[in-house]
Amino acid sequence: MVSFFLTLSSLFFFLCFFVHGSSAVDTISGDFTLSGDQTIVSSGGTFEMGFFKPGASSNFYIGMWYKQLSQTILWVANRDKPVSDKNTSVLKISDGNLILLDGNNQTPVWSTGLNSSTSSSVSALEAVLRDDGNLVLRSGGNGSSANVLWESFDHPGNTWLPGVKIRLDKRTGKSQRLTSWKSSEDPSPGLFSLELDESTAYKILWNGSNEYWSSGPWNPQTRIFDWVPEMRLNYIYNFSFFSNSTESYFTYSIYNHMNVSRFVMDVSGQIKQFSWLEANKQWNLFWSQPRQQCQVYKYCGSFGICSEKAEPFCRCPQGFSTKSQKDWDLKDYSAGCVRNTELQCSRGDVNQFFPLSNMKLANNSEVLTQTSLSICASTCQRDCSCKAYAHNEGSNQCLIWAKDVLNLEQLEEDNSEGNTLYLRLAPSDIPNGSSGKSNKAMIFGAVIGSLGVIVLVLLVVILILRYRRRKRMRGEKGDGTLAAFSYRELQNATKSFSDKLGGGGFGSVFKGALPDSSDIAVKRLEGISQGEKQFRTEVVTIGTIQHVNLVRLRGFCSEGNKKLLVYDYMPNGSLDSHLFFNQAEEKIVLGWKLRFQIALGTARGLAYLHDECRDCIIHCDIKPENILLDSQFCPKVADFGLAKLVGRDFSRVLTTMRGTRGYLAPEWISGVAITAKADVYSYGMMLFEIVSGRRNTEQSEDEKVRFFPSWAATILTKDGDIRSLLDPRLEGDAVVDIEELTRACRVACWCIQDEESHRPAMSQVVQILEGVLEVNVPPFPRSIQALVDTDEAMVFFTESSSSSSHNSSQKHSHSSSSSKKTTNNNSSA
Repeated sequence: MVSFFLTLSSLFFFLCFFVHGSSAVDTISGDFTLSGDQTIVSSGGTFEMGFFKPGASSNFYIGMWYKQLSQTILWVANRDKPVSDKNTSVLKISDGNLILLDGNNQTPVWSTGLNSSTSSSVSALEAVLRDDGNLVLRSGGNGSSANVLWESFDHPGNTWLPGVKIRLDKRTGKSQRLTSWKSSEDPSPGLFSLELDESTAYKILWNGSNEYWSSGPWNPQTRIFDWVPEMRLNYIYNFSFFSNSTESYFTYSIYNHMNVSRFVMDVSGQIKQFSWLEANKQWNLFWSQPRQQCQVYKYCGSFGICSEKAEPFCRCPQGFSTKSQKDWDLKDYSAGCVRNTELQCSRGDVNQFFPLSNMKLANNSEVLTQTSLSICASTCQRDCSCKAYAHNEGSNQCLIWAKDVLNLEQLEEDNSEGNTLYLRLAPSDIPNGSSGKSNKAMIFGAVIGSLGVIVLVLLVVILILRYRRRKRMRGEKGDGTLAAFSYRELQNATKSFSDKLGGGGFGSVFKGALPDSSDIAVKRLEGISQGEKQFRTEVVTIGTIQHVNLVRLRGFCSEGNKKLLVYDYMPNGSLDSHLFFNQAEEKIVLGWKLRFQIALGTARGLAYLHDECRDCIIHCDIKPENILLDSQFCPKVADFGLAKLVGRDFSRVLTTMRGTRGYLAPEWISGVAITAKADVYSYGMMLFEIVSGRRNTEQSEDEKVRFFPSWAATILTKDGDIRSLLDPRLEGDAVVDIEELTRACRVACWCIQDEESHRPAMSQVVQILEGVLEVNVPPFPRSIQALVDTDEAMVFFTESSSSSSHNSSQKHSHSSSSSKKTTNNNSSA
């Protein structure tokens, strides 16, 4: 996701490191045991297994880790039964099993659990650590002749390796699941687990019972889980789902072994995918689900408050303290918070209520409808079992908690979903001497005080609102060049958001009309965590960007968590609707000249964002769905600048793309810093689709997945028939310019090179399409097929007037005098 599973979108890669020396042992047999600092290493040097001690813990465990990455633990044998001394403990073959014995008394603490009467009778029993990370107990010789009796792949811990099957046994109803560690120093099974259910969906559970995230069911047509669209990136990862009458399971393998990543059911309750950054020697978080930490069920325990503002995410409210500070220091917040002073209801009405503002309320309350705030307060005050209450003014509901309050979340001050929770405390825990005031008196005083202010300003407010409304209706603007709309105005303009034009990772788009009858497109944003002032500042910045190939932003709305953007309406919709349609749809096929102009105009818009704005703007989501067409089919790049608005949640946008697969550059997967060259990669993928008129990755009638860029690169590098790459619907188009087609295909192939420095800048792409620069035959991208010699000179365009016999220095010497520019790859980088 890439991302749920990737979203499953990215998973574990093997390391291509080798153990120095050929004497490394990968087998535990009858004459070899494991104790102390001894380890076994897989034959290819990828994995190592032995005793380890997590963090500052005094306990030892048998575990497996990457050989070269300083004990990144992937699997633990004795998760809930540690040993105290690794030097006196031993892992050995005994009584037909692989068994761990603890201390001098040699007490069994872990075993493979086979029937000893059966397994002990087989010959040559041994445990082998394979180079895929599977620990196998086998007998009867090596290779195919060996009889596998037990394997660690059938008993995964918190980490998912390629080849491991997360399965559901339909006969018993039992799931083979991933289970988190209890804490960062305790690998015993924690509260969070991932498993497959009967509806063929993966779900994350708290304590094996409460589901708080799901992948959605498996879709056999698209071959992805419905709510994990990042699985569409299957030209990088090979996902497989299998189901019959007895079992269902999901597994994966990988195509490229050069990168390293790991997929973990984390102690945070999130599924996380990490990528290894070799340059920084550290793991980089690439993808996680659920997207927000506070979406994890009961993450902060009873009475704990979760906040996304900063780590640690959990804190205790007024009058409470952590139940186990040691566990909290290890990022295990499940014990929650406890009262500093016990309540004394039996002595009369002495308890008070402390208000917690801007709270997203817990969902384990009793609901009383059609009740005022004062009645709600008195109801809870009279009931000794009532631990907290809240009043929802919109629905006039009273919420009362008789049990521990769970899943509380602190929201931003301007979030309209926030509410006030009144928490019952002993008088001594109420701050600033306010314990003597009853909650009812405080409410009454606040209401009386507010009445006077309301009476004084009511008429003034009405006049101001009317004035601002009339000003907007006349088209006058605020905040620089943009109109500031109210939510109600946009609700009316779009007829309550009834005419939906489309949607994507940033939100949904609706058609509307202003009072002057001009059509608009209103984008209702999702996942915006910025405050009011910062949001307005960023929107105004976007509004100053004007270009003929960029969609014009006309205005915005920002009311609490309601964030909307108002754009010019594009009557011809998005590019994808004109490229990908079946014969049953009555649509005109775009001719070659129009397609080429759309490709050129899009490139000009992106070049403007990258090079001509005050700050380089990286779009991050280039695809046909984000290229809109006006009444004259002039292309307009949409959604530019929104990546910055979404901010740290932008990975969510990438993992919720519903359009097509394959636009993410390799650096998104590897976790390195993103530059403008990521847009170049996405543009190259889209340019192939403009040429072919079909999705780059599609499943044919014979159920084979075909990847168009691979075919195109083969044609280009082997000097094949370039017309074979053209949309078959354009066979009768007599104005197809073969030179333009060749330039478009070549530059597209250069754009999707793996290395950023090998890709042209968007300004150079414009020059190539315009014919100012002549593009050379590109190499085959390694991500498509590993055919490129790493020492090959990477020159992607040369001087058009130069003959093929000119050497490199001659080409450069002509660059100053020729009317057509020239450059090489290094200079472009």
